Amino acid sequence: MTTVLAIFVKTPGLSPIKTRLAASIGQRAATEFHCLAARAVAEVAGATGDGLRPCWAVAERAALGDPLWSDLPTLWQGEGPLGERLHRIYGTLQAVHERVLLVGADTPQITPALLDRAVDVLRPNDARFVMGAARDGGFWLFGGRAPIAHETWCGVRYSQPDTATQLRKALRLRDGATALPVLGDVDTAQDLPPLADALDALTDPLPGQHVLRRWLQHTFASAA
Repeated sequence: MTTVLAIFVKTPGLSPIKTRLAASIGQRAATEFHCLAARAVAEVAGATGDGLRPCWAVAERAALGDPLWSDLPTLWQGEGPLGERLHRIYGTLQAVHERVLLVGADTPQITPALLDRAVDVLRPNDARFVMGAARDGGFWLFGGRAPIAHETWCGVRYSQPDTATQLRKALRLRDGATALPVLGDVDTAQDLPPLADALDALTDPLPGQHVLRRWLQHTFASAA
């Protein structure tokens, strides 16, 4: 069975990036964080033991050939709100691959073992869907091996404290039955120190995670 992992990203200069984070640390630093975190997530995806095929889900059609994303295949997220874009990417990939994982670029503390675990959950005769909830109520990973209706994706209210709960209910998932560990993602400057702690706690961090950790240390030192 083939498994593809789509990493949702935005391209500097073409879309507003990490606007809530930028309000505290500045747009340049927020953009640097997004790019470094995206590289770390892609590196983790490439280090899995299940032949996971990562790709970039790029927000802008004009950036599909951007050098920033040239190391992996790219797909355009499409127009519209997040539910529309999740539906487009998931549906496009699910029509070709047996298993699809979707992640953002703001949980760079993930590990190959976590992604392997998500793949394992989606083995035949096991669960149809898997989710990793985020501490803010959203989700840092969603995966599946079955179609999901457009109205299901678009009936969820995103960026809410109960977003993950809404999606679970829409898919009739039992709490915990298909869950991965809850992780913190990065939306504001207050999320950066916990991320630094999470990166420090990794037993075998990858080079991209080391780079991001040094960047965080330098950014906090500069702000002090």
